[in-house]
Amino acid sequence: MLKSLGYTARMSVTHDKKLLQRLDNNSASRALALASETLQIESDAILALKDRLGTSADSEFALALQILLQCKGRVVVSGMGKSGHIARKIAATLASTGTPAMFVHPAEAAHGDLGMVTESDVLIAISNSGESEELLAIVPVIKRLGAALISMTGKPNSSLASLAHVHLNIAVAKEACPLNLAPTASTTATLALGDALAVALLDLRGFREEDFARSHPGGALGRRLLTHVRDIMRTGEDIPAVHPDVLLPAALLEVTRKGLAMTAIVDASNHVVGIFTDGDLRRLIEEGKDFSRAQIKEVMHTNPRVLGPEQLAVDAVELMEKHRINQVLVVEKDGTLVGALHIHDLTRAKVI
Repeated sequence: MLKSLGYTARMSVTHDKKLLQRLDNNSASRALALASETLQIESDAILALKDRLGTSADSEFALALQILLQCKGRVVVSGMGKSGHIARKIAATLASTGTPAMFVHPAEAAHGDLGMVTESDVLIAISNSGESEELLAIVPVIKRLGAALISMTGKPNSSLASLAHVHLNIAVAKEACPLNLAPTASTTATLALGDALAVALLDLRGFREEDFARSHPGGALGRRLLTHVRDIMRTGEDIPAVHPDVLLPAALLEVTRKGLAMTAIVDASNHVVGIFTDGDLRRLIEEGKDFSRAQIKEVMHTNPRVLGPEQLAVDAVELMEKHRINQVLVVEKDGTLVGALHIHDLTRAKVI
């Protein structure tokens, strides 16, 4: 069976190589030249948008930002076909950067979904021609509702452009498609202008890393900025702790049982008075001292590094890296021991 699988794999690789060899030099050169031209056309289309942004508060782009900032509801982004795909992405980008937004399909809107739009919302209607029948069919309803309308078209004199409160010109000199038919440069330009809106709004709103993390709790940044020490610390019976008068051998048993390579030393009120780690044990052994009858208070560190349970887990990472330690105690403001944290806990929580 394994030999058969190996044979199949080798055949597949050989077959792939044969496919690659079918592209002759002339065809490859033409394809690469066309690909390069595509990137150039699309980059030119994006750069051309810069001159249309304007430099004053009365530019169309600035007015669009003002409308979006003043929106009390949600930003509804809509478009048909390829423009619809771009509209979905723009809505997603706005939503993840502090502007509540959603995509509504214009055809579905005409059959009931328009009920999701209120007078407090703003509609961004996207159509390169500016004559999309599905969009034009819902615009009168949007206008009657009193919702603001921002259009993004490649035709400033189009129906959609003339009906909008603000029009953003996404016209391109030509499509990257050799036939000048398939939406390529125009959709790229539209997407870029949508990103420009989102980034400008992000800054105007004072949107920060913490805000981004709240809308991306499953991402790495979300875990780093939203995870608190209390969420991942060891608690209760899992916290290694002994009293100051305990003999060192008994304290070492506690270190072993709890598996954190350390133990806290607490007084009768459970206030932290010290810490003893496996590193401390190694140093005692290197010194060659007889510590079999020593009490833990004689060899402990009296000023351990500590964190509060409400601190972010990234604070624990910074503390450990700064002082080159692998574990830290968690205490309340009065010094009461409430938890313990090992670097492995931070790794498991994907904070690092």
